[in-house]
Order: sequence, then C-alpha cells, then structure tokens
Amino acid sequence: MIRKERLPVLEGLVLEEDYSLTLRQVCRICTVHTEHILELVEEGILEPTGTTVEQYRFRVDSLRRVQISCRLQQDLGINLAGVALAVDLLEEIEQLRSRLG
Repeated sequence: MIRKERLPVLEGLVLEEDYSLTLRQVCRICTVHTEHILELVEEGILEPTGTTVEQYRFRVDSLRRVQISCRLQQDLGINLAGVALAVDLLEEIEQLRSRLG
C-alpha cells in the first residue's frame, strides 16, 4: 500500500518593490511589537517616509532589514548600534557581490 504524506501548506505574500507598508503591516508580517520597529527607526536601521508615526510608510526591503536585525539581536546578542552597522555592511557586501557577478 502506498502511503500518501500530507505536505505542509506554505503561505506567502509577494510584494512589488515600490509597494509601501504601514507600521502595523510591518509589525504583523515580521511578528514584532511596534516599539521594536520604532527603536529601529530611531537607530537609523529603518527609514520610513512620513512625519508622524501614524503616517509612517516603509519600503518592502524594510522587511528584510527587520528580520536580519531581529536575528542579530536574538542569536548574537548585538545591541542596536551594532545591528545598524552590521545591516549596512551586509547590504554593502551584497551590492559588491552583485556588481562582480
């Protein structure tokens, strides 16, 4: 008898680069609290458009920065200043690699 295994159902969200997200959407997608996102903004890790928290809009690439920041803090215990530096350096490395090849 052939045994059929159930494969997990994966869900995702595909966003275009020019799409912008609200603070609430970023928090929901990345499963973080609003305060954490605001700390990332204060440290310069995220750069939203808008002049007030209610008006903040984030580029789609902000999601990746939030995820990397969370991993650096949780896994390596890096403080926010160190996270800001590490995220910038990681992006610079990625840009240099894309130019090379």
